[in-house]
Amino acid sequence: MGEVKKGLFSVVQRLGGKGAELRIVLLGLDNAGKTTLLKQLASEDVSTITPTQGFNIKSITCHGMKLNVWDIGGQRNIRAFWNKYLDKTDLLIYVIDSADKKRFEETGVELAELIEDEHLKGVPVLIYANKQDLATASPASDIAEGLNLHTYRDRIWQIQACSAVTAEGVQDGMNWICNNVLKDKEDK
Repeated sequence: MGEVKKGLFSVVQRLGGKGAELRIVLLGLDNAGKTTLLKQLASEDVSTITPTQGFNIKSITCHGMKLNVWDIGGQRNIRAFWNKYLDKTDLLIYVIDSADKKRFEETGVELAELIEDEHLKGVPVLIYANKQDLATASPASDIAEGLNLHTYRDRIWQIQACSAVTAEGVQDGMNWICNNVLKDKEDK
């Protein structure tokens, strides 16, 4: 479990990027676990989380690489403004509450609209199928099928089962970013 808790900082340290900067937008419906995930990535306490009204930003610099993570609230009245934050995005992290089956259609519509947004054309997507620690959670493979992720052919994408509360699977998603997105950015 200690390995899992290293978070985003350890990924950046391993990369040792030279002057690269990555803009990450973290989106999903309200109560999906975005802020908990962000705090987990930053190795912060996740025991008290309040709903995000607006946005949170975490910026870190490590070994010359700067990562700016924008956690934007997912309430319906805020979603209309998501597109205002998408310009120059290098990676979209989309968080889904795997245990909230009643909202799968709604989250699928929101994700599809994001994928179609001009600002996110070709932008890699990491989807965290969160709350896998709950007995009612759907497997990530079922969610991927339900969201028709196989139809996203203009970008690389990954769905990662996780629990933002326990950190299970969170590092695996960060490793995917390290191996696919940051490496690409460094090569350019």
